[in-house]
Amino acid sequence: MHAIEFTTELSESRSLSIPQDVAAQLPKTGLARIIVLTDELTSDADWHLGAYQQFLRDDAPEDAIYDSCR
Repeated sequence: MHAIEFTTELSESRSLSIPQDVAAQLPKTGLARIIVLTDELTSDADWHLGAYQQFLRDDAPEDAIYDSCR
């Protein structure tokens, strides 16, 4: 697998622009896997971070009973 990374500006047209220098590196035919990563600017980002931090915390003392049920 060969990866080519670039950034592009998103717009309301819901299409992605591929810079010409990047397009020149792409093969003329074949399959490509596209992964789009965006900045998390929504309020959901805080919720995800809080949920992750909670997940990493130790269990409450009253949940210790479940540790013996393996």
